[in-house]
Amino acid sequence: MAFKKKKLTGRSLRSNLTGYAFISPFVIGFLCFTLIPMIISLYLSFTKYNLFAPPKWIGFDNYIKMFSNDPKYLHSLKVTLLYVFIGVPLRLTFALFVAMILNTKSRMIGAYRTTYYLPSIIGGSVAVSIMWRNIFSDTGIINGMLGFFGLGPVSWFGNPNAALIMLITLSVWQFGSSMLIFLAGLKNIPGEMYEAASVDGAGFFRKFFKITMPLLSSVILFNLVMQTISAFMTFVPAYIISKGEGGPMDGTMLYSLYLFRQAFMFNNMGYASAMAWVMLLLVGIMTGILFKTSKSWVFYESEGGK
Repeated sequence: MAFKKKKLTGRSLRSNLTGYAFISPFVIGFLCFTLIPMIISLYLSFTKYNLFAPPKWIGFDNYIKMFSNDPKYLHSLKVTLLYVFIGVPLRLTFALFVAMILNTKSRMIGAYRTTYYLPSIIGGSVAVSIMWRNIFSDTGIINGMLGFFGLGPVSWFGNPNAALIMLITLSVWQFGSSMLIFLAGLKNIPGEMYEAASVDGAGFFRKFFKITMPLLSSVILFNLVMQTISAFMTFVPAYIISKGEGGPMDGTMLYSLYLFRQAFMFNNMGYASAMAWVMLLLVGIMTGILFKTSKSWVFYESEGGK
């Protein structure tokens, strides 16, 4: 009996070792490329460090400097919040609009979905950002269209507000991933509900606000959280369009771009690390607010619609 127990224990041990072997790549990768770098970054955020000399402990000076002695930091925070609060709702609205159009029966619907998803595949690339610069240049397509309608050309690279609008437009254009998630959610809404509503005389808008929106609210929450986090981390478009300067007049100086400039142009690694942790805290607060407020507008069937 004791022999059997020992044999089962050995088999269980081998089984556990097999499981550990399968998860070890993730564990090692998480430790080496996520957890340990985060701990080092947290330490560096309390130091003065420029890559060429050992870190010097300065306590909370980096954090104090951000909010009391760095107007550019506060401006980058303002620009980023505008980018997030304007760009994310517009992107999700457009994605839902296209998803509802594609939620129809058609032989070409697969090709249409692929076409609409392409901007999200290539949208964050350097090539697309360069293309966007050309589209919005003084002699680009956009100003050409404005001239056709009798409107004067807009100095997209000379006006900070226009430059930010250009960045937001690019983010809205990259709606493909959100659109596919919305489309999957729309497919899960029973068609019988719309048929019953039609029998009761409900129109399009009544169906949309009484059926589509409540049953799609959990999908909206998911997209809202993911796109908010993604918007805070936007870097490549702002860097390419402004040539790494955040211009004009810091109009495209997003948080991530200013962090990059502090770290790799000014060699303020300690300050950049502090900025990264403030961004993590800010994203965490925003996500927490979204989840906290979701209790009043997200429909969960298992909870009786609350």
